[in-house]
Amino acid sequence: MTHPLIPNITEIAQPIAQDLNLEIVNLVFLSNHNPPVLRVDIRNLSGDTSLDNCEKMSRLLEKTLDANNIIPSAYVLEISSPGIGENLTSDREFISFKGFPVMVETNIEYKKRTQWEGNLQGRDEKAIYINCKGKMVAIPREIVTRVKLENKGE
Repeated sequence: MTHPLIPNITEIAQPIAQDLNLEIVNLVFLSNHNPPVLRVDIRNLSGDTSLDNCEKMSRLLEKTLDANNIIPSAYVLEISSPGIGENLTSDREFISFKGFPVMVETNIEYKKRTQWEGNLQGRDEKAIYINCKGKMVAIPREIVTRVKLENKGE
């Protein structure tokens, strides 16, 4: 389930990322941690994502969130770059990693499961498609919380 603060945080974070030529690929607020953790994954649109990109995003986002009192209590801000083995989010990633093993997680049970492992076949507006041991499964996108590339060979 998405935390209720995510839309407000996203609204503030998107323009900051755009100004820095970055893309926000994932944003989660883990309120079950003490203190809560705001984790933002960014990608540099013009090359590799550097530590400098993460530091700039962190400084500007923290300053803006605090100035607007978006998160009312103490929290930890984590800015990082998603690497291979992390969440797949863009159309480009879904095309590039077709046939690769993935873990699909859902926020509610679908066919009695909340986690699916299989080889990625693609996605469209309606579903994420994976091949589970020779059987094609279409998981509705509205219940998918994460598609993670699995490292089976390691």
